[in-house]
Amino acid sequence: MRLLVVGASGFLGAQVCRQAVGAGWSVVGTHHSGRVEVPGVETRRLDVTDRAAVRELVARVRPEAVVGTPYRYGDWAVTADGAAHVAYAAAEAGARLVHVSSDAVHAGRPEPYADDEPPSPIFPYGAAKAAAETAVRVLDPGAALVRTSLIVGEGSKQIQLCHDALAGRASLFTDELRCPIDVTDLAAAVLELLRTDYAGPLNVAGPDAVSRAELGLLVAAHAGIDPAGMKTTTGAAAGVLRPAEVRLDSTRAAGLLGTRLRGVRELLTR
Repeated sequence: MRLLVVGASGFLGAQVCRQAVGAGWSVVGTHHSGRVEVPGVETRRLDVTDRAAVRELVARVRPEAVVGTPYRYGDWAVTADGAAHVAYAAAEAGARLVHVSSDAVHAGRPEPYADDEPPSPIFPYGAAKAAAETAVRVLDPGAALVRTSLIVGEGSKQIQLCHDALAGRASLFTDELRCPIDVTDLAAAVLELLRTDYAGPLNVAGPDAVSRAELGLLVAAHAGIDPAGMKTTTGAAAGVLRPAEVRLDSTRAAGLLGTRLRGVRELLTR
């Protein structure tokens, strides 16, 4: 399998590359401002906002499959337009596409979201991810759209934020619930999907819904850190416009994939 990973310098993209190389695939990974530090990966610099450059690279690489992970928080051109350019180029080349989306497309509610529920974004990043989904579905109807949640694991920004809060350098929200997933599980699920013909949205997240503050307590217990100094607040108090409770029901993915999607409580149990 010849695989192109767009956004290979990112946390998830790099893990997808590692697993694909380990499986014996030929892997090309793109980067923009960062670097791809995965042995065995051919690297290419790419600006996903440049439609012609994306098409030219895909035509030159000639991948059988493409994983699209590019995003930049607060940057519509990268997150939305970039995803559209990747989808167009993948469809043009006849390559199988898995596009990585986010639970940010939802407005938030106490009940879990099913795979096929339409986006209902309430803040700019969520709107950009929703626009990306719409573009991918129009330009490449056969693509799989992975809706995921907080990505955790060694080197995760989410875990680092917890350590910062435990050290009193940041605050964790008590009123934001998500379904964290380990980066290795998510990458394995993405690679599995490449070998299927699944099309459309698919929730791929962990089974445990926890607040960011609860995640901080789990990290503290796992690392043997006294959580007494952990700083917490609420999104409302911080003036953050973001969904509060977003639970993804990943039952369909659990039945479709061989990869077991572990909950964060299992992952962080000492």
